[in-house]
Amino acid sequence: MRLRHVSMLGLALLAAPAAAQAPQPAVPPAPVPPVAASVPNQIPGAAAMASHRAAYRLTLDRARDNSDVAQAQGAMMFEVLDACEGWTTRQRLTLQITDRDGQQAETVSDYNTFESKDGRRLRFSMTQSSGGAVSQRILGEATREADGSGTVRYEQPQAREERLPPGTLFPMMHTIQAIETARAGRRLLLAPLMDGTSEEGAQDSTTVITGWEANPPAQPRFPLLNQPSGQMRIAFFGKKENGGGAGTPDYEIGLRYYANGVADDMKMDFGEFTLNGRLDTLEAIPGGC
Repeated sequence: MRLRHVSMLGLALLAAPAAAQAPQPAVPPAPVPPVAASVPNQIPGAAAMASHRAAYRLTLDRARDNSDVAQAQGAMMFEVLDACEGWTTRQRLTLQITDRDGQQAETVSDYNTFESKDGRRLRFSMTQSSGGAVSQRILGEATREADGSGTVRYEQPQAREERLPPGTLFPMMHTIQAIETARAGRRLLLAPLMDGTSEEGAQDSTTVITGWEANPPAQPRFPLLNQPSGQMRIAFFGKKENGGGAGTPDYEIGLRYYANGVADDMKMDFGEFTLNGRLDTLEAIPGGC
């Protein structure tokens, strides 16, 4: 599961009143076609990832004292499908925020990816809309070498390239490595992450793991959660203009990852406010070759 891109949603919504760019008509997100490839060698842990569709209800946990946010609520759908040679994912998030003057704003974000199971290719598309008009669209493709270095080629918002540093991970790779790190009893995963939610290329991420539960209590409502699991917190850092080390993260998420890649028990920290994400529905969906 990949939840990184909701940080862009929060930042875009909070900045929306100051946006100078004229709104564009809302259109459906650009489709993300699979990258043509033969069935690759899977990265370790890939076979354990479950095709599933999950829906989460988002509610305000707290707002900082200096925040203008009075209320926030929304919903998120996340879907991952085993497409044989890779995974397709879709995440749709709707968020309504009310400020302290009673003004309301709604933002919708639609994020799609295709990621090859050999960890070499990522195709991504993200469209964000506010008030029914498109406020941001990012579209492109990234490739990486065995050491994690590579290139991301953006098609929108403008054609350009960025280099990926060694050690870069794609979204499903990051999920798998976080789970494997927790399973091995280690507490920290540091890696640049390229997920297609930023125009800056890869961004630094720090995953702090607080434990791995090998024999969790049974959950009859959601059979997919009858798996070992680990609680962790993931922080994402944007590039600094002076090139120095990142300090305060742009966005953080706390969640429990299960061994099959499903997540629940979410808390999303946007800086000015924090949202709780409660799992409402969860279903397995067909996938594989």
